[in-house]
Amino acid sequence: MLGFPVVEAEDMPNIATDSVSIAFGDFRRGYLVVDRAGVRILRDPYSAKPHVLFYTTKRVGGGVQDFAAIKGLKFSA
Repeated sequence: MLGFPVVEAEDMPNIATDSVSIAFGDFRRGYLVVDRAGVRILRDPYSAKPHVLFYTTKRVGGGVQDFAAIKGLKFSA
């Protein structure tokens, strides 16, 4: 659209009165994804051999870094 890439996000609300259903901006500049180093692996001590279960966890997060880079379009009646 007008030379900008378009991505459809199913998590955004449907277009309705007073809904913010479209976000436009530079998401690389405006949003920061934090990827913590390392993966934790825990061996299940109760699983019967020869089958061993492993539980893995990884911490990730994110948030808006620059509010001026992303704008939401609010619909009205």
